[in-house]
Amino acid sequence: MKRTLAGLFLVASMTGCGNTAEETVVPVPQNIKIVSVGDSLTEGVGDSTGSGGYVPYLERKLESLHEIKDVKFSNYGKKGNRTDQLLKEVQKDEMKADIAEADIVMITIGGNDVVKVVKENWSHLTIDNFEEEEAGYGKRIRAILAEIRKQNEDAGIVLVGIYNPFGKIFVETEDDEEIISSWNETGKLAAARFDRTTFVSIENIFSKGSEELFFEDQFHPNDLGYKQIADRIFDTIKGEELEQLTNQKMVFTNEGSH
Repeated sequence: MKRTLAGLFLVASMTGCGNTAEETVVPVPQNIKIVSVGDSLTEGVGDSTGSGGYVPYLERKLESLHEIKDVKFSNYGKKGNRTDQLLKEVQKDEMKADIAEADIVMITIGGNDVVKVVKENWSHLTIDNFEEEEAGYGKRIRAILAEIRKQNEDAGIVLVGIYNPFGKIFVETEDDEEIISSWNETGKLAAARFDRTTFVSIENIFSKGSEELFFEDQFHPNDLGYKQIADRIFDTIKGEELEQLTNQKMVFTNEGSH
């Protein structure tokens, strides 16, 4: 890409001490652009500050790295978005222009696909309903990733998984954890098909007994929940994974002795 997170780390100079030449590597802080797309988790429903859910927490995390100077987010999150709707949105001109210039594209999607299954089969809901829809979900996730990759060959792509809403606003069943795990595995397998693309699991953050992480609607995260999502994304993509996402070997300061 023209300016990817790829260019974050540059070899600065060679210094000598006595008769020994030693390479000194200095990180050069760079600005990066992240486009976040998806559903209410990206929009930030439940965030008391109205600043975009996990986005400001992740922004601060990334800017804490010596190698990053400034992170600019373009937030296209929309409450209620499903995979079929997001697939159409990533093909719109405004979003395409931003994706084309992005260093990283973040995606939260899928929770509303699960909710749709529940709403459409409320009176006769079985695990078969979710299994039937899961195939379509996987196909649409792959189509979204393919569209983003077509628009930007070099950006890293981060697909955030879904968590279990059943025990909160719908009905808790003995199969609910199995359903969410299976859908997340489908998302993970879809991400694995694409270069510089990774899957971030948040399923166990919002497990049973984590009521303190939910907004008053008992469905969306609250401030603490969004911070936990940001921490999980950061912990997943930093280090070697970030190198893979940006398709660039990252070099950190060498503090060898003289």
